[in-house]
Amino acid sequence: MSKSRELQLHIEQLEEIRSILNAMKNLAFMVLYKISRLQPFQSQVVTHIENSAATFLGVYPNGIIQTHSALPIYIVIGSERGFCGDFNEQLLESLSNQPDAQIIAIGSRLIGKLENYSYNVLATLSGANVEEDVSQVVEKLFEQFEKLPENQTFIALYHDYPNDAITRRQVLPLQIPAKPSNKPLELNLPPEHFFSSLLKQYLLAAVQEILYLSLLTENRRRLQHLDGAVQHLDNQTQTLYRKSQTFRQEEITEEIEVILLGSADF
Repeated sequence: MSKSRELQLHIEQLEEIRSILNAMKNLAFMVLYKISRLQPFQSQVVTHIENSAATFLGVYPNGIIQTHSALPIYIVIGSERGFCGDFNEQLLESLSNQPDAQIIAIGSRLIGKLENYSYNVLATLSGANVEEDVSQVVEKLFEQFEKLPENQTFIALYHDYPNDAITRRQVLPLQIPAKPSNKPLELNLPPEHFFSSLLKQYLLAAVQEILYLSLLTENRRRLQHLDGAVQHLDNQTQTLYRKSQTFRQEEITEEIEVILLGSADF
């Protein structure tokens, strides 16, 4: 096979790879776009619940005692797919000063790296690929919560958005200042039952918000990573195309010379 033909086959392979990467890049963009529209509303829900809890605690400052375990459980939110750099390694390394930390790991790519660490893994869950998967992840996570003793301290460990900082956020027990008030609250439930239900709603809303933030950062990283890969393939393809053209010109010249030499024999 001629060199120009070999290069042409290589170019076709690169173009096929580029098509795949470009499709992944478009998917990352769509996920980023959709979640960026949902996340602010989810954050508003969390803020509303926090305000309600602060108002409640202002009326019942000593009536509700939150007793939680001293040893926290970390909900570590990694990625389900690749092409996002050291996204997962950064999360696990951030707990390096706590080698025996209790964790619930979310995301297949993160789970695949756990064998290199000594963390006490309580559960592993598949992560979200797209925004529609988030509710399923939340449901599976709450199934794990039900298997644990009550009054656990939960800390979410994730990549925040938009700063991409590794963030530790305590979701339970709730840490908010009370809003002092002299006005009584009209409750349809005993205060303890009301506050318990409020905490469950807060945990649900906060976990969903955190998953959105992590997925936003993950897909922004993936978009940047794939964009660089596509650009690199384009540059490589152009270089190979120029080489192929050069080799083809040389081959055509050699063919002409052979023809001319053959005609000179007659």
